[in-house]
Amino acid sequence: MTPEQLAAKIRTIPDFPQPGIVFRDITTLLQDAAAFSASIEAMTAPLRGLKADALIGIESRGFIFGAPIARELGIGFVPVRKLGKLPGETISIEYDLEYGTNVLQIHRDALRPGARVIIVDDVLATGGTVAGTLKLVEQLGAVPVAISFLAELPALGGRARLPDGIVSALIAF
Repeated sequence: MTPEQLAAKIRTIPDFPQPGIVFRDITTLLQDAAAFSASIEAMTAPLRGLKADALIGIESRGFIFGAPIARELGIGFVPVRKLGKLPGETISIEYDLEYGTNVLQIHRDALRPGARVIIVDDVLATGGTVAGTLKLVEQLGAVPVAISFLAELPALGGRARLPDGIVSALIAF
C-alpha cells in the first residue's frame, strides 16, 4: 500500500480530546490487517541495517508499532511509560503535550551507556512526548539512531524539536 492509501485508513476526529484539537485516529488503520501489516513493513524498511541495540516504544500507541518493528529487526523492546506504570527503579521527565503536560518514565536499567536505540511512536504532533523520551535516552547515556512515526502533523512543528537527519514519518497530514 502507498502512504496515501494508508493515510486514507486513518479517521479524523475534530475536537477530541478537547475543542480545537484534530485527532488522527489510527484504530481504523489497525482494524485493517493489510493496512496494519503494510505500515509495519514500511516503517521497518528504513531501519534495517542501523545496527540498533534496542527499540523504544512510547506509551501507548508507540507500543502497537514498536513491538512488531523490534521483532522484525531482531532487537529488544523497551517501553517508555507514563508516571507510575513501571514496577522497577525508574528515571522520569516532565514533558509538554498539545493540551497540557505529563510525565514519562523508563527503567533505569533499560539501556546501557552507548546503546544504539530507535524510538517509535504513532504520530509526531508538537514533538513534546518524543523530545521527553530523547532526554530519558540521553540520561541513560544511550544514542538515538532513528526516530520513526506512522504519521506526522507538519503544521504543528514537532520535527523542529528533534535532531536533524534521524526522523522519518510514513504519512504527513
